[in-house]
Amino acid sequence: MSQSAAAVKMKPQKQNETAYKILFIIGLVHLLNDSIQSVIPAMFPILEKSMGLTFTQLGIIGFSLNIVSSVLQPLIGMTTDKKPMPYALPLGLTSTMFGVLGLAFAPSFEFVILSVLFIGLGSAVFHPEGSRVAYMAAGPRRGLAQSIYQVGGNSGQALAPLITALILVPLGQIGAAWFTLVAAFAVALLVYIASWYTRKLDFEKIASKVKQSSKKVNKGISKNIKIALVLILFLIFARSWYISGMTNFYAFYAIDKYGLSIKESQLFLFAFLVAGAVGTFFGGPLADRFGKKNIIFISMVATAPLSAIIPFVPYAVAFILLTVSGFILMSSFSVTVVYAQELVPGKIGTMAGLTVGLAFGMGAIGSVGLGSLADLIGLPRMIMGVGFLPLLGIMTLFLPSDAKLAKWND
Repeated sequence: MSQSAAAVKMKPQKQNETAYKILFIIGLVHLLNDSIQSVIPAMFPILEKSMGLTFTQLGIIGFSLNIVSSVLQPLIGMTTDKKPMPYALPLGLTSTMFGVLGLAFAPSFEFVILSVLFIGLGSAVFHPEGSRVAYMAAGPRRGLAQSIYQVGGNSGQALAPLITALILVPLGQIGAAWFTLVAAFAVALLVYIASWYTRKLDFEKIASKVKQSSKKVNKGISKNIKIALVLILFLIFARSWYISGMTNFYAFYAIDKYGLSIKESQLFLFAFLVAGAVGTFFGGPLADRFGKKNIIFISMVATAPLSAIIPFVPYAVAFILLTVSGFILMSSFSVTVVYAQELVPGKIGTMAGLTVGLAFGMGAIGSVGLGSLADLIGLPRMIMGVGFLPLLGIMTLFLPSDAKLAKWND
């Protein structure tokens, strides 16, 4: 198809309109992708029993997944910023599909690691390109678009306790094979997305030719932008460390402090994650209306008093505060992605890889550090200390305002 024919085909969805159909499909695929990823930690108790794995080996499995999916994301984002690759999306999920199949039938620890690497690779390809699709489909509503995309991923992660209870506990390791059907469905949806993405690229190439005659290419990243980028990444690291602390260790704290069963303690985690997914959805539209910097600031600073008192209240109150804090804190999740993308225009994939991929990789490393801290000073003190991490959100005051950001982009 010629570029002009592609442009004609794109006319019904004009450049400045929001493509809601595309956003909902990419959000659904994000949910499917991240629910598949959540199968791996959910399978730890099953793999430990079926293969007799040690906690160190389980840690290596989790590390292998995180290091591949996190560290590769900004690298893939940088590559696709230079040369967008629409059909990398279905190819990435195909890698995930083979990884899940391998995981279901893995006869040994080494084979589990190999399978997990395939899943991590698929996730590393999907996230920066998926974020680019959300950006391209956003029109003027970038906050809302990124929220629809990111809420899919957070909802997928929140499914981990349900996946464990309904599929993996009754079926065991082979139960993971059911997720090959989930991956196959995601691949089919991504073929459709890739077709839209290709047409959209052709349309934008024609539009950019007009702009290039009157505008010179950008001069590189200024010192102010670099400082702002380091600051936004620092805020994301702080948020990721708090989330890691709560999702990995709060259940143990609740069991010890309130005498809850494992099943009851999982309800705390489920409530925190589901509330976070809802907060992610509302954060984007609020940022479109009240400004990205304001929402980032409020989400962290307003969480701080709640997170600080959670370890000291009765369990019913703790449950409510954990739910509310999850909603407020995660309202800035999609907003930080859009802020970074607008901070460095033209680097959509790189910024998505940095803000979501690398930052979450650092969050995973943070969980190792927090685990060591819990061993050193005790779990209760570590949980109390983690509660003060959202206070670092006060650093948001040093970020450039939305108006300044728009001025830099002119």
